[in-house]
Amino acid sequence: MAVFDTSDIVEVAVRIEQNGENFYRYAVQLAGKEEIKSLFQRLADEEVKHRQIFAGILAGMDRNLPPEGYDGEYAAYLHDYVDNRLVFKAETFAAEMAKIRSEAAALDFAIQRELDSIHYYREMREMLPGEGCTAIDRIIAEEKEHFIRLSAMRKRIGS
Repeated sequence: MAVFDTSDIVEVAVRIEQNGENFYRYAVQLAGKEEIKSLFQRLADEEVKHRQIFAGILAGMDRNLPPEGYDGEYAAYLHDYVDNRLVFKAETFAAEMAKIRSEAAALDFAIQRELDSIHYYREMREMLPGEGCTAIDRIIAEEKEHFIRLSAMRKRIGS
């Protein structure tokens, strides 16, 4: 028996992409070089597209929601879980952002967040039934693409 339903993992992906978009829009403001601003802007825009793709995947899935005390309780739980326990931690986000004072630091932060996302999806994939893996594989591919582009930019700008 799977611990998580595939739709839960995709719902978390929607939230991670939303948080990623917020970070990249913040990073655009930090960047001085036009090519880095442009990269962060493209990534923010892609996060929106990814969120829409994942929302579409979610809409096409059978959802096995647990009993709720009120409408939206389970979604609220998943959102809180993502915001406070995964990839972007709400309680430390502002403190982490305050430490980012350079383009290199913003790129390093973004690279780490993409790696965290990839790791999360790979780990969660192992807990899913076979038919759910295709959706998760699509999510992993999108995150890997971001990691590659960020890493290439980081290498170009050096220290």
